[in-house]
Amino acid sequence: MNSCVLMVKVIRPPELRYTKENQTPIAQMLVEFAGRRSEDPPSTLKVVGWGNLANEMQGNYQEGDHLIIEGRLSMNTFERPEGFKEKRAELVASHIYAVDGVFNSVTTSSSQDNVVSMDNFKSNATFSQDRELRTPPPPVPNPPATPSNTEEGNLDDIPF
Repeated sequence: MNSCVLMVKVIRPPELRYTKENQTPIAQMLVEFAGRRSEDPPSTLKVVGWGNLANEMQGNYQEGDHLIIEGRLSMNTFERPEGFKEKRAELVASHIYAVDGVFNSVTTSSSQDNVVSMDNFKSNATFSQDRELRTPPPPVPNPPATPSNTEEGNLDDIPF
């Protein structure tokens, strides 16, 4: 399954255009996100939204906004005027969430600040569908021995 979630900063605001055939809105913007290590430069990526999401991108997001974007990663190959083929990745967005001044991955001194180790989540607690943290029920004690589950009372030994 191709699924990607990125925390990004918008570096080029969304541009809205429409398809020729049925006038479906398409928006694209350029975003950047921090590298894995603090010495890595930020990576840039084109984000594309279709339909209502394209209109939302155009109306709600601008340069400098910090966002969490869910979508699928795709690779596009195209012919360059210089005579060679180039591949570029783009994120086709399915959901976009604004981050209100909390996230700043591109300008932090260490990109490790926005990484949470999965070791922190090694507990028996689980999340229900309504996202409420629930602890598992206590274990059920072993039932007391009865004639049906002991050697003396094994029902397989009864002749019929």
